[in-house]
This record gives sequence, C-alpha cells and structure tokens, in this order.
Amino acid sequence: MRTSDAGRTVASRILAVFEAFESHGPSLSLTQIADFTGLPVSTTHRIVGELTEWGALARDAQGRYQVGIRLWELAQNAGRRLRDTARPFLQDLFSLTGESVHLAVREGNEALYVDRIYGSKRVPRASRIGGRLPLHATGVGKVLLAYEERWFREAYLAGPLVSLTEFTHVDPHALADELAQIAGQGFAVTGEEARVGACSIAVPVGAGTGAGTGQVVAAIGIVALASQESMLPKHLPVLLGVARRIENAATHRQFPSGT
Repeated sequence: MRTSDAGRTVASRILAVFEAFESHGPSLSLTQIADFTGLPVSTTHRIVGELTEWGALARDAQGRYQVGIRLWELAQNAGRRLRDTARPFLQDLFSLTGESVHLAVREGNEALYVDRIYGSKRVPRASRIGGRLPLHATGVGKVLLAYEERWFREAYLAGPLVSLTEFTHVDPHALADELAQIAGQGFAVTGEEARVGACSIAVPVGAGTGAGTGQVVAAIGIVALASQESMLPKHLPVLLGVARRIENAATHRQFPSGT
C-alpha cells in the first residue's frame, strides 16, 4: 500500500529499502521494493540505483535485486570483537563435544546468532550465523532472557509468545518459573522447542566478572539430536569452563560489553 513520501528523510527512505529485504527478501523486483516501502517508483529507482552502484545491492540476471556483498562485508563488523574473542574457545568446545556450538547475544526480543560451528551430525538447524530466533524458544535465548532485568522479562512475557514447534513453551506463568530456575542453576536446556529433532543446552557469558555476579552479555550453547537430550548435562562442565575463558579473554581485551 502506497504511503505519502512527503516529509521522509533520505535516510528513512534508504532504511525502508533495506527493511523490505529484511521482511520480504531475499530477491525483489523494483516494483516490489516500491510497493513494500511505499515510495514512488521514480524515487525507488534512483535510490536502488545508487545503492547498487555502491555495492549495497546487486542485480541478478533476471533484473531482480538482492543484498550486495559490500553490505554483507560491512555487517560483519557488528559484534566482531566479541566473535573474534570467543572463536578459539568455541572451537575448543566443538572439539571437546563433537556437537554443533554457537554464540548468541540479545537483539531486541530475539537471540542473534553471532557465531556457530557445525558438527558432522545431521541435526535440524533452526538458525544460522546472523539469524535470529525468539528468546523464549531457544537455550541461548532463555539464558539471555533469564539474566535480563525484571522489567524486561515481565514486558517480554506479557507480549506475544510465538510457537515455533508444538513443543515450544508459551505459557507466560510457566515460562516465568522456568526463567527463575535457569537464573538459579546457571544453565538452560530445551527439547525440540525451536526445531523438531533438536535439543540444546546453554550457559551465560558475563562481562568478565562471572555470569552469576556481572552483566550477562552473551550465551553459548550446544545443539544435539533430540534423542540425546538426557545426555546434555554431561557437557555442562566444559560449557561453563569455556564461558569463563571467554569472560577472561574479554576482560583482557577491555572492550565494551555487547560488542
């Protein structure tokens, strides 16, 4: 549906184009971009042309547009310091467990996957590097939510709780109790809540002061086949050890939390 273009800044128009790909991509025609952004076709043509020339968008053989490699390269700077610090320890975690492992941070109401190392087992994948999932449906997400401030947890639980599978926990009162338990024990376990056939265990990563006493800035987790859910707790000691090593390395590098 077309909206008025009057009063919109250049920046808001450009951001609207990117939002179109975020919500409706990965490949869009010029007409679709104009429809999704509410911009006139002439304005859309000019903005898309400039973004394509810079490399933020790319045009395929069919004349449709997609996110360009230059924008992807620029986006890799987001969270790079945390990712670069944690990467060697994630590799250790993968080597010691043989399972898929990942690192996530909270971005709004979602868990944003900053890094991931895939195991050789055919475990159903719910997300990828750069992907997002609802906080309440994943192990790392529940950890991040459990250690958030009370007002944020209450606001989150009062909002819509989407079911990704039939096993996703969506009762707000039961979730509140579960989050309290996670904060008390220091880890979360999920079974087929984000993807049928997969289970996970996750622990918090603090801002260099220990997850129990400092601000939690990230979470690391292991994903395995659902049939191995009862075996997940055996990975807890190594998960906690890796989390502490990441915290210590982050403190040594002295960069702001959440980066």
